[in-house]
This record gives sequence, structure tokens and C-alpha cells, in this order.
Amino acid sequence: MKDNSGMNPSTANPSRRHLIWGAGAAAAVAGVGVALWRFEPRDVAQAASHPLWGQQFEMPSGEALVMAGFKGKPLLLNFWATWCPPCIEELPMIDAFWRENTANGHQVVALAIDQPSAVRKFLTRQALGFPVGLVGLEGTQLSKSLGNAAGGLPFTVFFKADGSIWRQKMGQLTANDLAQWRSATL
Repeated sequence: MKDNSGMNPSTANPSRRHLIWGAGAAAAVAGVGVALWRFEPRDVAQAASHPLWGQQFEMPSGEALVMAGFKGKPLLLNFWATWCPPCIEELPMIDAFWRENTANGHQVVALAIDQPSAVRKFLTRQALGFPVGLVGLEGTQLSKSLGNAAGGLPFTVFFKADGSIWRQKMGQLTANDLAQWRSATL
């Protein structure tokens, strides 16, 4: 088979083949870079005055979860759903962290981007000690406003006591993530 130049690609000049392979590799690296950049959490301007602090959400019990009540102490805000396996896997670790650190002022809130009935059913099987808010699909926009560029789950925002964001994490949390945040906010 010959290309447009009339040459057989298998016998083409080795430097031309290297150039073609190099261009292909550069394009692949650029594509991966763009994909990673797209999913990387974004900065949030004025996180301490973000509209989140003025919102309230219904809890599975029917009570109101008032976000203003969480200002002034470190807060781990986790967006999750019952249909998200990494979300479900990290919840017991987050719950254990909350139980161990709530006396030190560390707070945890989970906002479920899910159907209320699915969340209530899930919580009957796996109780959580920290507050859970029901935000439904509107929670995706809220998470995006907090830096979740891709709108994926799980997504966690670590707030300092002053309401500023210490870190955002797209994807499943690790024990190391929690230990670093605890150290940074003591």
C-alpha cells in the first residue's frame, strides 16, 4: 500500500516514521492532559461567603439541615449517591473519622445526589452518625459551584474553620486524605 506521496509507508525514511510516531505520541499525551485538567477540581472564589452557607436541605428524617450552623469549625462536605460504588465504599471510613474527631470540632456532612427514597432505604441498612442532606439532582450544580468541574461522584470539599476551602477531591477518599485534613485544621 502506498500513501499519497507514492511511497510505501513500511519503507519510508526512518526519520519520517519517527516524526509521525512522535506527533502521535504528543497528541495522545495532550489528550490525556486535557482530560485530566477537565476533571481537576477548580478554585472557588470567596468560599467563605459561598451561597452554600445560606442553604438548607431536608434530611431523611424530615428535619432541616441548615448549613449556616456548620460555619466556624472545620467541615468535610461529601457529595455521594447510593448508585455510586466508590461513594458507598468510603462512607464507613468517613463515619469512623467523624466518630473519632467530632470531639475535636471536625464536622462531616454528606449531601446525597439521589432519590430520597433510595437514600432512606440505604440508611436503614447502613446508619451514619453525621448529618445527611437530600439534595437530588440540584446537588450536581452545587458541587460544580464548589469546584467539581466534571460533576462526578464522589466529590469532597474540605473547609477550614474560617469557611475557606483547604482542598477538594474528586474520587474516593483515603485515610491519608482525612489524616492530612485533620492535621491541617488542628
